[in-house]
Amino acid sequence: MAVPLFDTATTLAAIDAEIRAKINAIIDNGAFVLGPEVRAFEEELAAYLGARHAIGVANGTDALVLALRALGVGPGDEVIVPAFTFYASAEAIPHTGARPVFCDIDPETFVITPETVRAALTPRTKAVVAVHLFGNVAPVEEIEALGVPVVEDAAQAAGTVLADGRRPGALATIGTFSFYPSKNLGAFGDGGAVVTNDAALDERVRTLRFHGSRDKKTFELIGHNSRLDELQAGILRVQLPHLDAWCDGRRAAGRHYEQAGLGELAALPVPTPGAEPAWHLYVIRHDRSDELHRTLTEAGIGARPYYRVPAHKQPAMREWGDVELPGTDEAARTHLAIPMSPVLGREQADEVVAAASLLAPAIR
Repeated sequence: MAVPLFDTATTLAAIDAEIRAKINAIIDNGAFVLGPEVRAFEEELAAYLGARHAIGVANGTDALVLALRALGVGPGDEVIVPAFTFYASAEAIPHTGARPVFCDIDPETFVITPETVRAALTPRTKAVVAVHLFGNVAPVEEIEALGVPVVEDAAQAAGTVLADGRRPGALATIGTFSFYPSKNLGAFGDGGAVVTNDAALDERVRTLRFHGSRDKKTFELIGHNSRLDELQAGILRVQLPHLDAWCDGRRAAGRHYEQAGLGELAALPVPTPGAEPAWHLYVIRHDRSDELHRTLTEAGIGARPYYRVPAHKQPAMREWGDVELPGTDEAARTHLAIPMSPVLGREQADEVVAAASLLAPAIR
């Protein structure tokens, strides 16, 4: 049995008619930019996250840039960011004129820690970008206790929840989301959001996303053209009520892997304390991860290493990448994403584990 890395089509099939009806209603209405669907989605997303404000923007990268700019990050400043993450987490920083400072991660949880952030702090540190990678939760409150504001990059953590009911994206000073189609909550194109409890930050992000203007007449800032459009907002509104059930399915898929014995063949993802991750990606670790990748692929199992070359070693980051990050190096070498979706069942998990067992002896 072939098992795909993602299965968004099966997940969305049950609400296909509702999505198409929403798209047709938006077309009939004729409002396509910052209209009623965007306003409603912003309110519904904020309520879902337990935050006061959510601002729809064009994509997750813009969300990071706007969040950093709203915090006043600019030339001469430094922003700490993990190197084991999608490149955009670091790419957003130079757009503000600031310098990215790369910090290490815990290779078991894949997220930054107060200790790795503390090692990178300098008097110029203006903010920390804490990435909730693969759906796991970085300890943002402990990091903010170090005295710097945290920007939560929650692009991969929609639907994750803490034991006390709080959700990533609304844990720190300001949070950001991507709604890229493969995300837990995915648009049918690009989309993003910025989330905050601070009214002043909310106002500044809203101004920055529309050319630095509040009223389309007076332009107070050098802003951006970064707006979530009505079609994407409408599609996201249809999906949002289903997000928790989908994420329960992702957590169940993780349990299927555990029950199928995958932990005997590779190191399974480790949730941070108090977190119930909605696994955007299910990322295992193996000392021979490239061999495991080939073994799974040959068996028809979707698998992919995501960050073999971490952000600090990318060519565009060469100016800032001269730093030793042993946890990052270990994670980059050993990680491998295997199939994960809300509809992945025990039979599929058994197929993945059977294929993984073909690589012997297992070394973790």
